[in-house]
Amino acid sequence: MTATLDKFFTFLFYRKSLALFLLLAPLLIWLGVVYLGSLFTLLIQSFFSIDSFSGVIKREFTLESYYDLFRQSTNWDIIIRTTTMAFTVTIVSAIIAFPIAYYMAMNAGPRLKPILYLGVMLPLWSSYLVKVYSWKLIMAKEGILTWCLDQLGLLHLLDAVLSIPVIGGSSLSFSYIGMFLVFVYIWLPYMILPIQASLERIPKSLLEASSDLGGGPMQTFRKVIFPLAFPGVVAGSIFTFSLTLGDYIIPTIIGNSSYFIGMAVYTHQGTAGNIPLAAAFSVVPIVIMMVYLTIAKRLGAFDAL
Repeated sequence: MTATLDKFFTFLFYRKSLALFLLLAPLLIWLGVVYLGSLFTLLIQSFFSIDSFSGVIKREFTLESYYDLFRQSTNWDIIIRTTTMAFTVTIVSAIIAFPIAYYMAMNAGPRLKPILYLGVMLPLWSSYLVKVYSWKLIMAKEGILTWCLDQLGLLHLLDAVLSIPVIGGSSLSFSYIGMFLVFVYIWLPYMILPIQASLERIPKSLLEASSDLGGGPMQTFRKVIFPLAFPGVVAGSIFTFSLTLGDYIIPTIIGNSSYFIGMAVYTHQGTAGNIPLAAAFSVVPIVIMMVYLTIAKRLGAFDAL
């Protein structure tokens, strides 16, 4: 048996292409059959329609589901609402994450850096649902956040924020503001780590050269550090944008009854049983992400992953 294995590995050693193919075959099968196959099935379902009287799916090629999707203004509201939330969460996450990642990469010592890594990664080790429900309790009208603001005499500021049209609500747990805060908290580690990795790869010699040539700290940051770290920002934005775009649990638990894309897909597929319309709705974030990934690739995001 050992001699046979030795001959097999010797055979593969002199045939690098075959060895590489065998190593990648399970991954290619998974992506090609399971992942791409399911997406293709979803795309096919979106070109079917449902009989409005019997509720039976008519397996005939038609664009009726897409027509139903885009002719209703409520669906456009859902798409715009979801995309706007994803963009806002991405931008604010980048603003918060960059200083943290910068300190981790440039200033933290060998003892502090593992602690900071642990602090960033620790929220990812707990249950997603536990974190969301915890935030719902924290931001509730009788929650600890309201109590703290009341003790500090700042409750009127919270009431003023919640009175803002559209984004406000009866409490933080029933508003777009609260939903936004939870999204930022949940996805922030996915923005910090790519930025930190990009900053780690910046050669120290470039910073020293900038200083030797008379560049101050702000000029070095604008001309050297930020341009080299920007692909990491874009790489992190892929995670925060796509995860927010497709999430339906946070909008279900936090916020008002306004639908997001994930909630609409779940409702059409589950409650309404309109699988073709749910499939057509699912194609929307796929198209949005294809455009987003194309832009991200041009900005060098894939080099920072």
